[in-house]
Amino acid sequence: MNDKKTIKITKKIMGAMVSIVISKQIKELEKEIKDETKEESIENKKEIVDLEKKELKMADLLADKNGLVEVGNGSGFIVDSNGIILTNKHVVEDKNANYVVVLNDDRKFDAEIISRDPINDIAILKIEAVNLPFIKLGDASKLQLGQNLIAVGNALGIFRNTVSVGIVSGLSRSIMTQTNSKYPPQEMRGLIQTDAAINPGNSGGPLINENGEAVGINSAIVSGAQNIGFAIPINSAIRDLKDIKKFGKIRRPFLGIRYIMIDDNLKEKMNLPINYGALVIREDNEEAVIKNSPSEKAGIIENDIILSFNGEKLKADHPIQDILENMSAGDVIKLDILRNGKQISTELTLAERK
Repeated sequence: MNDKKTIKITKKIMGAMVSIVISKQIKELEKEIKDETKEESIENKKEIVDLEKKELKMADLLADKNGLVEVGNGSGFIVDSNGIILTNKHVVEDKNANYVVVLNDDRKFDAEIISRDPINDIAILKIEAVNLPFIKLGDASKLQLGQNLIAVGNALGIFRNTVSVGIVSGLSRSIMTQTNSKYPPQEMRGLIQTDAAINPGNSGGPLINENGEAVGINSAIVSGAQNIGFAIPINSAIRDLKDIKKFGKIRRPFLGIRYIMIDDNLKEKMNLPINYGALVIREDNEEAVIKNSPSEKAGIIENDIILSFNGEKLKADHPIQDILENMSAGDVIKLDILRNGKQISTELTLAERK
């Protein structure tokens, strides 16, 4: 992509970029600070109390007239002229926080969180504004290795509308990520890898193709590495937007089993008869098959090996999660299962994930 084209695309999309300011009530912050220090050892008690007092005093000094303290920020982008905005779920995951959207022209609006995707790191916001510039959504499935990309966002939460260019470095990447210390690490699958600079604060900004369309939502970086960033394919967000329009919420299918994908290593380690499929297995004292779930109703039991969904063979690089991504609650699935050396078939109807 030459300089003239990059400049042209940047000018075209910049009006649809937004900053998301995260604030909390001073009383809520006080509670969090006290909770975080409550469990520290008695030997450090004086130091902890002193630190707690300093933090509370600083928060009080920074609070505005409504008692709100800014605690973070992220990026987002407008995808509909009537104020629909896409960002990352981890940017707006705190249900006790206040969120304000700052437009490129510095107008500010309170944000309504329409929905947080229960699986992907995607959130949909709404502001009360009309006739807004917006970014068209592309098709991430058409991306090719080496294709030019532009990443836009608020680098480090300080530098608004930071633009970086790069290429598609990889497709269908999987990484483990932890967006909040309160929650365990989660696997993110099917990601776009790019060498366009993505920094803290860029989260929720768009990844743009040569047509000026958003093909991804900037989401993660590899700590300590350079030029390795990841974005969620925009197709997942398009599906979420369709769900919102049709049902008023994001609906994700629910299967109701715990499983592990089988590969050559697991086959050898557990002395399994095959090197593919999904082994239904309990974990951390949790049942392998969730009670009253579609899987239980279909008769699936622990140690079953699910071979295929609707004829699609399950493999380590083509797991259940990837197939469910293209399915909806209410869909009927035919399963081929290996149980005690015999192959059987059954059907189940996907439920809605709550």
